Amino acid sequence: MLATYIQTRTSNPVLVRIIAIIGFAALTAIGAKISINLQPVPITLQVLAVLLAGLTLGAKDGAASQIAYVGAITAGLPLDQGGLGTAVWTKPSAGYLLGFIVGAFVAGYLAEKGMGQNRILRFIAGLAGVVVIYLVGTAWLTYGFLGGDWAKGWQFGIAPFILVDVAKAVIASGIAEGLRLWLSRASGGQA
Repeated sequence: MLATYIQTRTSNPVLVRIIAIIGFAALTAIGAKISINLQPVPITLQVLAVLLAGLTLGAKDGAASQIAYVGAITAGLPLDQGGLGTAVWTKPSAGYLLGFIVGAFVAGYLAEKGMGQNRILRFIAGLAGVVVIYLVGTAWLTYGFLGGDWAKGWQFGIAPFILVDVAKAVIASGIAEGLRLWLSRASGGQA
């Protein structure tokens, strides 16, 4: 219904792209509020939103959605899991926010380069996005808060999240193609 409304109001694909970027930034913010408060890094639905952004919008727009999300937090909006706004940059989990940008880009890039052709390849692209999020986020956690101890980084920054994030990659890989086609139609494309 929204796609039909947008399509009848405009055939401007740039407007649809902007709305999609903002929409995925908002979805990431909503995902931040659905959480299990582990310490030092909570489990949230943000990774699902990040993977969907990359797999649906592609590398540039997927990353742009996460830049918009992280930029809003940096500007002081309390859109992070703890509602801290700018103060989130002093927390152990802040590196994962940066990882969201790179993770969306990597998942989107791989999808654009042929890994978006079916659900299994999208799942692998999504897993690659998760790995990048882990690398960036765990590096921040390990060097900033755990004295460079990568064993503790694994223990607190990766191990508790693996099964949950694999499930998020499965969900994202199943939904992304339908969302991509829907957005293509909304922008006046042939899908």
